[in-house]
Amino acid sequence: MSSLTPFASLPSPGRTQPLTRKAKAAIIVQFILNEGADVPLSALPEPLQEQLTQQLGSMRYVHRDIMAEVVQEFADELESVGISFPGNIAGALSALDGKISARTSARLRKEAGVRQAGDPWVRIGAQDVDWLQRVVLSESTEIAAVMLSKIDVSKAAALLGRLPGAKARRITYAMSMTGGVTPEAVDRIGLSLASQLDAEPPRAFASGPVDRVGAILNYSASEIRDDVLEGLDETDSEFAEAVRKAIFTFANIPLRLNAIDVPKVTRDVDATVMVTAIAGASTTEENNACEFLLNNMSKRMAQTMRDEAAERGKVKARVAEDAMNAVVAAIRDLIASGEIELLNPEDVEAND
Repeated sequence: MSSLTPFASLPSPGRTQPLTRKAKAAIIVQFILNEGADVPLSALPEPLQEQLTQQLGSMRYVHRDIMAEVVQEFADELESVGISFPGNIAGALSALDGKISARTSARLRKEAGVRQAGDPWVRIGAQDVDWLQRVVLSESTEIAAVMLSKIDVSKAAALLGRLPGAKARRITYAMSMTGGVTPEAVDRIGLSLASQLDAEPPRAFASGPVDRVGAILNYSASEIRDDVLEGLDETDSEFAEAVRKAIFTFANIPLRLNAIDVPKVTRDVDATVMVTAIAGASTTEENNACEFLLNNMSKRMAQTMRDEAAERGKVKARVAEDAMNAVVAAIRDLIASGEIELLNPEDVEAND
């Protein structure tokens, strides 16, 4: 093939020097772009993106015959490929994402010095507020200001509320000075923070011990729950208190459930189950929970349930507890789906 000249049209066959692979790649990319197709060049390594851009910028015209020959060569090469592989450990790890264990993936990335692919700020923004708080408290004010500027606004607000007043004020002031920060600097900061995620050992459990114990006690019988918490008080009172805050039972409904979310709960709970829970309420806390639910549903539905509960008469304790657990389970399903959020008991008490 003939060599490319940057300012003149290339001649037709009668060529002396072959085209380089870079030039051929540039011709193929320009051809695809001219056809209106989308070329995801951002998926290429940055050095290749840079070389391709420079090659496109150095070329002007290519003879029709040469273009046809390059396109045909490209098509023939594609047809001859039986199977393609990632070509490097980073590509292999990306291809096997979700197929191999997180522990194996993390170890291979660490051994090969390969960082997690994709935008680091997506990974950082997906972390819980506890992790973000630890990072903010360990990093400089300027880094914290950039991080708060990049994560979701609601999460940033929750994080800011956890910080000491002086620290929060310094960070918010630093945010006013981030207007001149370059995209490259923000990317470097994101990569640095994301590397802390890669450095953390993989966890065997998705949730922390407080949440796991709380979830188990949520569905335990009340006498078992009280006995376990009493034992925890004797061995680790701080852990016991944290578990109490994580527990959400039928009696906690008035304190943790938003009144406007009650109709969503009654929609997902069978009316017979709700009536059984109301009829079986025996303690002051359980009766308060029933009144909270009844007062925040439609008056017609509430009256119907009151009448049916009165007709049911006495309900066995185990049957009533199963019904109450079903109501709690429905609420937790709504939380898991993102339809509702529980109120923070500490915030509610502070407002009272």
